[in-house]
Amino acid sequence: MPKVEITVPEHQEMQIAHMVEQGEFLNREEAIEELLSTGIKAYKTSGPTDEEEGPGFEDEGMMGHEDEYVF
Repeated sequence: MPKVEITVPEHQEMQIAHMVEQGEFLNREEAIEELLSTGIKAYKTSGPTDEEEGPGFEDEGMMGHEDEYVF
């Protein structure tokens, strides 16, 4: 599996750590992989289609906020 390095805001890192502590995920790696996969699936089902013009990941956050991605 390819490795990817990302930087996330501190509040999101704290949310991920909390989910791991609560036992929702075994570890950070599993949490990030599952959350990213879920976000991509949600984007594909509710995001712009090929016929529609819309912002991509590089333009805006998934919910229209510049630095916030909601999964």
